[in-house]
Amino acid sequence: MAMKIMWAAAIFFGGWLFSYLFVRQLAFNFMTAYPMVKKLRAQDPELVAPGADKYTNMSVIVCVVVILIISFIVIRFCKLYLIISFFVGALSALLLFLPHLKITERGTFDLFCSAYSRFIPDDALRTAMLERKPKEIRSRLKELGLDGSIIPTFPA
Repeated sequence: MAMKIMWAAAIFFGGWLFSYLFVRQLAFNFMTAYPMVKKLRAQDPELVAPGADKYTNMSVIVCVVVILIISFIVIRFCKLYLIISFFVGALSALLLFLPHLKITERGTFDLFCSAYSRFIPDDALRTAMLERKPKEIRSRLKELGLDGSIIPTFPA
């Protein structure tokens, strides 16, 4: 009985890690990356290079493939109590991190800026994104004649 509990705890952690690595990334792509790239492109079609779409699409494809493979392996080769433990771990991680994947969260905004600054052709805007400074990003957008209100404000 003790071994079953230890295996269930181990696979619970595996499910949590699985969700943290792959499901959270998938949710980030749909909740943050796609909407922000779309908002930036709505301002100016050439503000974000086309590579941003390819980058996000590849991330989505890889995450979906890995999620399907790992889920298949767990469902196919684990006993019912381990399957339940795995998906409870995955669900707990998802519920823990899902509220923090909005662009209005500072960490998520910084993550977006770090990952997508390479697709910004404008040097000053790219530098501001690399440095993760929302005020400078807003001011640069205004200098370009665009609406800077799409960039969230954060308390100092």
